[in-house]
Amino acid sequence: MGYRGKLVERRQARQLRRTGLPLTEIARRVGVSKSSVSLWVRDVEFDGPVVRAARGRRRDPNALQRRKQGEIDRLLEEGRVRIGQLTEREFLVAGVALYAGEGAKRDGAVKFANSDPRMVAFYCAWLRRFFEVDETRLRLRLYLHEGLDLDASIAFWSEVTGIPPSQFQKPYRAVPDPASGTPSMCMDARVSTTVAPRPTALSWGSFTRSLVTRSFRGSSTGRAAAC
Repeated sequence: MGYRGKLVERRQARQLRRTGLPLTEIARRVGVSKSSVSLWVRDVEFDGPVVRAARGRRRDPNALQRRKQGEIDRLLEEGRVRIGQLTEREFLVAGVALYAGEGAKRDGAVKFANSDPRMVAFYCAWLRRFFEVDETRLRLRLYLHEGLDLDASIAFWSEVTGIPPSQFQKPYRAVPDPASGTPSMCMDARVSTTVAPRPTALSWGSFTRSLVTRSFRGSSTGRAAAC
């Protein structure tokens, strides 16, 4: 839990909020999203009304920024066209690869931990699609740093995973990092989903290994996966 990203920006945002600046202006000055600012300063109190920033002429993106955004848009579209819609088998293999990299297992249960909502949503969809899952046995635990809104995080991850808040386990709250002299912060909650599908943990592991080695049999990748 040694993550120290955006600590400087967070301190700046809180200092600016004490002066009464609106969230949009703080986000512009600090260089982060408005949603991040909202999360960082929700407990900051200030006297007097919110100061409205002077409205000046909005600067248009320069040539370099336009080229960069154009390249991003082009590559995103190229990726969508190249991948297209996943077939049933591709969906299965992609989920196995994701689980192999981020998952874990124990007797009677499998687990997955990630801080990217897209990866967590993909894993949950994959799990429900290819395995008989007892929804009442799904569990979710948040790894959340001090200073972040627990209720808002529970609501967010419940929507992402489709797991009701009543099935959330006690969250892990990271303590302040004394090495930095400031509270440790992480904007992304780390989520772990636990489920006990029909296959046992042993058969689950065998299924994963067999699929990986079968898919690349005869190649160097397959030989490495079989090690």
